[in-house]
Amino acid sequence: MLGKKPKASNSIAAKSAELAFAVPQVVAHRLTRMALAGPAPGKEDRREINKMIAEKQAAFSQAWIAMANETLRANHSIAASMLGSFMFPQAGSQSSTASISRKMQSAATSIVAKGLAPIHRTAIANAKRLGKFKSG
Repeated sequence: MLGKKPKASNSIAAKSAELAFAVPQVVAHRLTRMALAGPAPGKEDRREINKMIAEKQAAFSQAWIAMANETLRANHSIAASMLGSFMFPQAGSQSSTASISRKMQSAATSIVAKGLAPIHRTAIANAKRLGKFKSG
């Protein structure tokens, strides 16, 4: 098993688990910081709030774009496979229902993985960065 690339579903599960730990830490840190700042946040607090908004917008935009691109790639691949089997049945590349089903499942997993990546990257980076901050 050494040297084998992990399945995309394992990667999704691992990234989801990491998010399950990182996101509450980031939320707790930011809510605490906002509560301590009160109704008139200082310059650093306003900068963190603006950074939070910009990062969320960027991460989710990147996620949507990555999922759209992967969807187009997957659709092209599946359509080409199906068209090839219809156009050249003698080539022996018959696309069975099971084969198409596997390709579609793989495509769905890949789309989720592509969409999760920028959100995971941003949340993990924030957890690390904010974990270093000492309030008070």
